[in-house]
Amino acid sequence: MQVGERELLLDVSFTDPWIAGDPYRTAYTVNGFRRRTISLVFDGDDSSIRTLNGFDSPRVIRTGGGVSFARPLADDPFTKPDWRLTAGINYQRVQIENADGDIAPLSAPLNGFPEQPLSFSDSGRDDLLTLSFAAAQDFRNNPLRPTSGYVLRLGVEQTLPVGSGSIAFTRLRGNYSYYIPVDFIDLGFIEEDQPKPQALAFNVQAGTVLEDLPPYEAFVIGGSNSVRGYAEGELGNGRSYFQATAEYRFPIIPAVGAAVFFDYGTTIKSQRSVRGIPGVVRGLPSDGYGYGIGVRIQSPVGPIRVDYGINDEGDSRIHFGIGERF
Repeated sequence: MQVGERELLLDVSFTDPWIAGDPYRTAYTVNGFRRRTISLVFDGDDSSIRTLNGFDSPRVIRTGGGVSFARPLADDPFTKPDWRLTAGINYQRVQIENADGDIAPLSAPLNGFPEQPLSFSDSGRDDLLTLSFAAAQDFRNNPLRPTSGYVLRLGVEQTLPVGSGSIAFTRLRGNYSYYIPVDFIDLGFIEEDQPKPQALAFNVQAGTVLEDLPPYEAFVIGGSNSVRGYAEGELGNGRSYFQATAEYRFPIIPAVGAAVFFDYGTTIKSQRSVRGIPGVVRGLPSDGYGYGIGVRIQSPVGPIRVDYGINDEGDSRIHFGIGERF
């Protein structure tokens, strides 16, 4: 269970990481969930869409469950696999509600735009039956503080047109990170016999949705895990997106490091192809960049990340997170 200012998430799952001693180390996970969130597609720090009945932030309620299977591909199941493949099926009923729990299929007029749909069907209720497939290669030397190697992730989701809305879309995504060990600076705070991990880290990722697209399924960019310097979701949301990041990571003392970064993100001018055009109604810029410096504090749960980012509009923001950006 997770409770926050913008969300209430209930999720129960069971995972068998190695089914009955299968020689290929096949795993499966089955889960059920109910998630109530204030979506960043509709609501943000700087601009927000309101429901027509209630004039409050739209709540996206997802109720459903699914099952997925995963298998590493390797000649020897005890060696690091060349690929890890995942396939699954998921069903969810999606409802758009106001704060009182009433169905809210339409938004209130905003910025000169008339009321717009908040769901794919006119009823405010959508059914999503999704088949998914993903493949990943991970050849990083360290999953928490990588300094060399790369990781590649590819994914495709296909919804089947059933139930309310009869939604059929194909979502394609790719994510690639590459790390180069370097030795640019030595601040002198770490003893000579201690490791001094430094790296140039690069990440590019992109995605697109073909055919039907419910507005709450649009890609969202901007924020601590996207383009820093922008508030969460305040750069854009669209049918497609592209992001690129470059970081120089270096140690200060053994338990504390720093990073200098540059982020860029764009919806590739796809905001107008989302049903209800929420990004256009909110006046989001659609593309932009951010840069800055951050601190990494090593902890038992991974690096605690604090970044100070400045965006291309001159605004600045402090971002917090657990783990490296990528």
